[in-house]
Amino acid sequence: MTDLRVRKLRFGFADYPVPFVWNATDPAFSCAANMLSFLFLAVEKMINATVHEAMPLITDQAIAEEALAFVRQEGQHSMAHRQHVKGLIKAYPALQKILDDMMAVYDDLTANESVKYRLAYVADLEATFTPTFTMMLNNADTLFAPGDDRVASLFLWHFVEEIEHRSSALMIYDAVVGDPWYRMRLAPAVFQHTGMAIDRAVCGFNERLTLEERRVDATSMYGSPYLKTMLAQRFPVLRKTRLFDVADNGPVEKIYPHVPVREQASAALGVMRSQLPGHDPAKHKLPALAAEWLERYEAGYDVTRWYTADTQSPDG
Repeated sequence: MTDLRVRKLRFGFADYPVPFVWNATDPAFSCAANMLSFLFLAVEKMINATVHEAMPLITDQAIAEEALAFVRQEGQHSMAHRQHVKGLIKAYPALQKILDDMMAVYDDLTANESVKYRLAYVADLEATFTPTFTMMLNNADTLFAPGDDRVASLFLWHFVEEIEHRSSALMIYDAVVGDPWYRMRLAPAVFQHTGMAIDRAVCGFNERLTLEERRVDATSMYGSPYLKTMLAQRFPVLRKTRLFDVADNGPVEKIYPHVPVREQASAALGVMRSQLPGHDPAKHKLPALAAEWLERYEAGYDVTRWYTADTQSPDG
């Protein structure tokens, strides 16, 4: 029997307006997290369709139970992120086009790629989450704590459960396809496709929101590849050259400004290792915050208000 728990949580996004810059101390990370909500909606729909299509091919009952629990967790994530995105679109109606575009990208993938391809895609993408989200959870005091508690609590829950089911996608892939070299060969195409979808969302933020609404160039979340944008802003004379003829969408800020470089490098190395044959996600050390989250959830703590539940009066 699978150890995965399906937790149904709601985060009060309809209670009051949802800000785009939900962490005022880090607008670049706010952009990145908002992009993830749009991306997760599309990816999780694709995951649900793919796993259900693959279910008749899974002969091991334990793997079949794991697969169903996996998609049920992902379904809960999708419902919660839909409420976040719905709140953003209510406040910023132009963002509806970004959601439509993102859904179309992954609907097209579902319609036109084989189950084998999509299972490898899901396994490759899910493998990157554990090292990346571990870095974020280990730095939650700067990335999440200063922000809107609804958004922060949503992502803490989601990231904890992604690490909880860190082996599920690979287990399903191995049960149906069982070719680690195919998965590794496909990784560059997976990252290129995901990057294309992310780029559409990020460019859409720049195009459809004012600088006052987003506060930074949304491409800040890309980090070092946009060094030339930062240089062009610091040295305007460079814009006279073709290489530095880049759009001015506002200030470019450093992504993860408070996260030590060694931790960012460790996460990047973990992402690369996650694509190799023989990689075992189960060996990954559980972040301290993930263990604390699971313990507090079991104890009945209101994890939908992770940072503010203790400050609320008995009458709310």
